[in-house]
Amino acid sequence: MAYDVSKMADWQVSEAAEQNMPMPEEWQDKLGLSREEMIPMGRLSKLDFLKIMNRMQDKPDGKYIEVTAITPTPLGEGKSTTSVGLMEGLGKRGKNVGGALRQPSGGPTMNIKGSAAGGGNAILIPMTEFSLGLTGDINDIMNAHNLAMVALTARMQHERNYGPEKVEKLSGIPALNIDPNRVEMNWIIDYCAQALRKMVIGLGGRANGYTMESGFNIAVSSECMAILAIAKDLPDLRERLNNITVGFDISGNRVTTGDLRVGGAMTAWMRNTINPTLMCTAEYQPCFVHAGPFANIAVGQSSIIADRMGLKMFDYHVTESGFAADIGFEKFWNVKCRNSGLKPHVSVLTATIRALKMHGGGPRVVPGRPLPEEYTKENLGLLEKGIENMVHMIGVIRKSGMNPVVCINCFPTDTKAEIELVKKKAEEAGARCAPSTHFMDGGDGALEIADAVIDACEEESKFDFLYSMDKTLRERVDTIAREVYGADGVDWLPDAEKKLEMLDSDPQFKDYSTMMAKTHLSLSHEPTWKGVPKGWRLPVRDIYIYSGAKFLVPVAGAIPFMPGTSSSPAYTKVDVDTETGKVSGLF
Repeated sequence: MAYDVSKMADWQVSEAAEQNMPMPEEWQDKLGLSREEMIPMGRLSKLDFLKIMNRMQDKPDGKYIEVTAITPTPLGEGKSTTSVGLMEGLGKRGKNVGGALRQPSGGPTMNIKGSAAGGGNAILIPMTEFSLGLTGDINDIMNAHNLAMVALTARMQHERNYGPEKVEKLSGIPALNIDPNRVEMNWIIDYCAQALRKMVIGLGGRANGYTMESGFNIAVSSECMAILAIAKDLPDLRERLNNITVGFDISGNRVTTGDLRVGGAMTAWMRNTINPTLMCTAEYQPCFVHAGPFANIAVGQSSIIADRMGLKMFDYHVTESGFAADIGFEKFWNVKCRNSGLKPHVSVLTATIRALKMHGGGPRVVPGRPLPEEYTKENLGLLEKGIENMVHMIGVIRKSGMNPVVCINCFPTDTKAEIELVKKKAEEAGARCAPSTHFMDGGDGALEIADAVIDACEEESKFDFLYSMDKTLRERVDTIAREVYGADGVDWLPDAEKKLEMLDSDPQFKDYSTMMAKTHLSLSHEPTWKGVPKGWRLPVRDIYIYSGAKFLVPVAGAIPFMPGTSSSPAYTKVDVDTETGKVSGLF
């Protein structure tokens, strides 16, 4: 049933839907799983993916559906809502459907973005658990990551206090001689804590550690999270966690978690993260939650493990990429699919009419304040100008060899003429297009988009990558900048140029994935440039080396790996009923 979302907040919809949510033993029967394949954790369960994959290894894969979006605006495009709504719509059509979404970070959940559970009648449940730590994967990642920092800083302190040779003799670990000016890691915490971005640690004397500059990043930016998203199994996770670059020694050689002999203990902390958590939509289609990296600074995808398992268990498997097609889809296309060996059948491009108006030059929007009337009244001129961003994203997806489906995520203020204009322009650009009212109506409101996706899945996909792995990093970045972002070229700033020459000349980095880091708010590096900017070049200021994940991360513009908390954060609205223990105020 669809709930009256005009009178109910998201957490209330979730609470109502949870009354009939299947319990672990019911999911076992519904999904045809054995007891050994489920790991109950309260009213949720993790699924033992190795056991499931071993049993189903000979079963053909289902249809692989990716969901992306136009360039985000403060108005929101509803990508998670569309992913959940599409699952519900396919369920209404009688399809065996499931999906995979990322676990939300506590930073955005307690800030201005919310929990990323979807919304309205297209919501993932139970929302409270989803929003507040779920089955503990992010906590395990924080412990693993920060243990590496403990090992690093303790080793630096002891080598300084006692001398490298004595510490080598006591520990059995060769002297590392870590350069304090070339430490590559920070600590992590799962909040938007701008006060922790830069700090000095080790104050108060030699007993208190090594005195040096340090800081915190948000937890989901950790390389440990990136590794979870692309790991194939527990041995692969162990190998990657043992090869993270923590810094460089005084001779310029890499120092890794393996050198610190901490990779095994990190894997021990993360051993349970390898299995996805089972949740469901408000209409009880199963959905896995696994991994949660941001797309502007990391791969921005749920895990390869979750997708591999979903394609065996479901006839239609829906997975979501973070942010817009220039970031999330590009990384799904050229990184995730290359690492997984999986080929998608269709990409769904989410767009809202009000966000397209903003790309067309509509007035500034401030979260929490009333929308200017340009966004709530018909304005075809403003809309047509903004459609250029959607058309550009359609072109990006078509370069992969797939024909996208545009989902118009409808609001009550959208007019028939506005919807028809978006549909006409999308079809002229080579995409199917369908409006959807899943937020208001759940699966019943997503039947048209579900039908379009079913049709698109029957087409032969000519999916291929944007560039080959024999290209240099310089060539790959130039291709992404021109073909995906629409730049006129790339400018490598001095620090980045120096690293680029080293990386392009060293064969050990040849098979590393290219993981761009740039703002999600524009096709360019400048977040205020909306629509489709023209006549610009992409400046790359640095390149980060993620040797465990095997990522090279060119950084364009100023990208904080620790976001800041706003002056009107979401946590002010969250509370607990002390009699029932129920949480309210999440969105």
